[in-house]
Amino acid sequence: MTTLYNKVQLIQEHAHRLYQAHGDKAEFEAAQKARMHEEKGETDEAESWRKVREVINQMRGPHAS
Repeated sequence: MTTLYNKVQLIQEHAHRLYQAHGDKAEFEAAQKARMHEEKGETDEAESWRKVREVINQMRGPHAS
């Protein structure tokens, strides 16, 4: 059984790995995955990818202008 804490931890770990692998493109990659799952009707997976994207956005910090 996956607890909420475990799910949050997994999302954070996945976001970290994706950011390490793709750098600034990681947020875009996560958004694409979310859209793909949404189009397939896989709403739980899409929501997880949206959360991964949020974590990546937070990791990147404020955007320079």
